[in-house]
Amino acid sequence: MSYCDFAGNDPLHRAYHDHEYGFPLRSDSELFERLMLEINQAGLSWTTILRKRQNFRRAYDGFDPHKVAAYRAQDKARLLADVGIVRNRLKIDAAIENARRIIAMRDKPGSFRRWLDANHPLPKEQWVKLFKQTFVFTGGEITGEFLLSTGYLAGAHDEKCAVYQRVLKARPPWARLGASAATAAKKRPRQDTRKS
Repeated sequence: MSYCDFAGNDPLHRAYHDHEYGFPLRSDSELFERLMLEINQAGLSWTTILRKRQNFRRAYDGFDPHKVAAYRAQDKARLLADVGIVRNRLKIDAAIENARRIIAMRDKPGSFRRWLDANHPLPKEQWVKLFKQTFVFTGGEITGEFLLSTGYLAGAHDEKCAVYQRVLKARPPWARLGASAATAAKKRPRQDTRKS
């Protein structure tokens, strides 16, 4: 079952599916948020993450990488005590460290988005390797879902899905590859982790 089928009439999943999943993101804050939501989903359901999303935004200062990169011991303690988010020390540490690494990208190539664009296109396996070298707490599923959800890999939506054409009009990075490369990318098998 694809996420398109799974989202069904559930308002939480339907809103994310119809307006966010697979659409390209522009700002470092948006990209950082998506990466951190994917990291926080590890071992949990996507439903849990979507329900806690506003709490995450509040707790992590709107996912502003500059603010999160400056977090210290008292901020970690605050996050560990916040029942509105996922209180996992490794995931909290990953947020802070990954924010610092995103800030470091401002020197070269200029932003998280420019780093993604500079490395696009890559096959998923190479993306996973690159993410493991660049960030912490990233693996195959986290990286794959992040790239699908932000439009760097094809396959977020079934072609028969009504949202598919809207995603294409938004010109996600995978759709800019040209017809043959996009077709090959869509044929790659993917594991749908949105269902859990």
